[in-house]
Amino acid sequence: MLLSFYNKEELGDVLIVECADDTNVKQKTTQNGNVVRISDENDKAIGFNFFNIHDKLGINENGQVFLNESQVDILNEELKKASFNDTLEADVSPKFVVGYVEEMTEHPDSDHLHITKTNVGLDSPVQIVCGASNIEQGQLVVVALPGAVMPTGFEIWPGQLRGVDSFGMICSAGELGIPNAPKKKGILVLEEGSAGDAFDFEKAEKMFN
Repeated sequence: MLLSFYNKEELGDVLIVECADDTNVKQKTTQNGNVVRISDENDKAIGFNFFNIHDKLGINENGQVFLNESQVDILNEELKKASFNDTLEADVSPKFVVGYVEEMTEHPDSDHLHITKTNVGLDSPVQIVCGASNIEQGQLVVVALPGAVMPTGFEIWPGQLRGVDSFGMICSAGELGIPNAPKKKGILVLEEGSAGDAFDFEKAEKMFN
């Protein structure tokens, strides 16, 4: 899993790379040359800052950057030059996908949370905890998988809700930033699609016209 961000105007020529959720993590930083390694208390890498990287990667956008395999290879070369032994892996799979809710049970420690087994096109369904009142077995939904960045900037990582593991988020139209999304709370239920298909944001712009 790899999240990358770049904003030259605000931060200068630095690419921020996240490998793991750093929320509430005691961090340690080590800088060698143009690379800063950020690790947790067990010295596991959770992120890197790459300085003076624009010309090497050819980045033109600000905000989230989607790196291809060649660009990740360049970052790995930079890590070697900086004497770090870590290796980054490219992740080009879609992070907003169509999901099919195969199973749904009630959360044992909540009166409104539901535990779903949702097919997102992987080898086996993923477990996602959802609090929407309109969630039902047999629905086609939109899933933000770990590694997704919501329109608000919120990042999706594997986590827990009330002690139950959850590997993604089943989304509402508003959370997806779809224009004219209904004000009523609840997840977006799709009428068509196949589990694992990338969600078509461009098509969705006309969904509520």
